[in-house]
Amino acid sequence: MLTDRFDESLDFFTRVFGLKLSGQDADSAYLRAWDDYEHCSLKLTRADTTGVGHIAYRAASPEALERRVKAIEASGYKTHGWIDGDESHGRAFRFEDPFGHVFEIYYDTVWYQPQQDAERAALKNTASAFTGAAPRRLDHLNLLSGDVTEFRRFMETCLGSRVTEMIQLDNGRIGGCWFTVNNKTYDLACTEEHGRGHGRLHHVTFATDQREDILRAADIFLQNGVHIETGPHKHAIQGTFFLYVWEPAGNRVELANAGARLILAPDWQPVVWTEADRRKGQAWGLKTIETFHTHGTPPVQKMEA
Repeated sequence: MLTDRFDESLDFFTRVFGLKLSGQDADSAYLRAWDDYEHCSLKLTRADTTGVGHIAYRAASPEALERRVKAIEASGYKTHGWIDGDESHGRAFRFEDPFGHVFEIYYDTVWYQPQQDAERAALKNTASAFTGAAPRRLDHLNLLSGDVTEFRRFMETCLGSRVTEMIQLDNGRIGGCWFTVNNKTYDLACTEEHGRGHGRLHHVTFATDQREDILRAADIFLQNGVHIETGPHKHAIQGTFFLYVWEPAGNRVELANAGARLILAPDWQPVVWTEADRRKGQAWGLKTIETFHTHGTPPVQKMEA
């Protein structure tokens, strides 16, 4: 994630949101939720803009990485080639979707190690202690694109993703797709870009154990002057209980709880939501705030008259 207010963003993600600082260099802070097993699940990078720097997926094995890279190279999509990685993971193959989002795929990673005794979990089967809003793990992110159908082809071709749910608009376009590469209900979503932006981020989401964690987090955000955009409510699509806030640089961040829902059927067929379905609002009939449809990062520069 890119931020043009690095110190304020870092304070939000550590002190208020409750992520752990695993490491830091001149340009980036390496952050993780308390039960993320890797050294880093969110790399916060100093920049003159906001939005997403890149999205990284871990392959299931070194052999799976090589197979997937061959599929990406044969796909016809833009590739950047191999990079050395950073302090959180080893070499990675970098490529790009048609809408300016940069992706990486890697296998070699750095497992989290507590840096001080206070970070050690009391239970051996959790990775570390927790503070702040305390999300458990990275859950998903939502990207914006001008053609969700083409983005779907990219995800299925390059990453072997499955679509679990989608929005079918009356005009024939797909308004949104929710993808998974495992048994989670989704790890990435793509929705239509309504702001004429390029390569933009809608939000990044961390998961909590239960709904009550999100209600407590709302009080923490209120106490710390964080902009609560919408929620807590329940999404109709995917059924998650959610809360959206903006971190100090303007990137949208979500806390979500999906309950115990998983996609275990190997022959799962995507759930299709119509335009009429979406007009009903969220699961509990609440109207989505207008900025949820228009705000993304980086902001679109308005043209001079």
